[in-house]
Amino acid sequence: MKPGIKLFVGLGNPGEKYIATRHNAGFWWIDLIVAQTNSNLSIDSKMFGIVAKLNGDKWLLKPTTFMNASGKSVAALANYYKINPEEILVIHDELDLPAGQSKLKFGGSHGGHNGLRDIHAALNTTNYWRLRIGIGHPGQKNEVVNYVLKAPNKDEQKAIDESIDDSSKVLSYLLDGDFEQAMLKLHTKNKP
Repeated sequence: MKPGIKLFVGLGNPGEKYIATRHNAGFWWIDLIVAQTNSNLSIDSKMFGIVAKLNGDKWLLKPTTFMNASGKSVAALANYYKINPEEILVIHDELDLPAGQSKLKFGGSHGGHNGLRDIHAALNTTNYWRLRIGIGHPGQKNEVVNYVLKAPNKDEQKAIDESIDDSSKVLSYLLDGDFEQAMLKLHTKNKP
């Protein structure tokens, strides 16, 4: 079996004005795990983020940098605790999946996502896990920036919340390194 996830990174933008925006889907996932596991998030300025310990030796992280500088926070924590890239899961909003779907994948390109682009550069590799939370696409490429920085409508929010809830149920597989089982559960549930 592969090594399990030691660092869960939820991507988003800090600050009140971004809390409800689609770009913060990664933060929503971390918040749910914190609630489910009774973990305590606290600001850690050395890690440029809000962190919580999980099961004693695993970490939850919400970078307090803006999205396009997320790598600074991820690299700080990973380097300090000697966590390898393949032991990192980045949870992020995904335009190429409809709201209500989430998919797990290893490696690959950043697909234009500025948070992933910065993490690629900071870790100097693309070989880390991603949990892609579908938020849908506005239809036009020039509308993307505006779209991700707006709140989803009620139906989209419900679908995104359900997919975050579903994907939180594979946490034990992710911790154990049983990615095949995690994908099977997640991707079978997500069939249209």
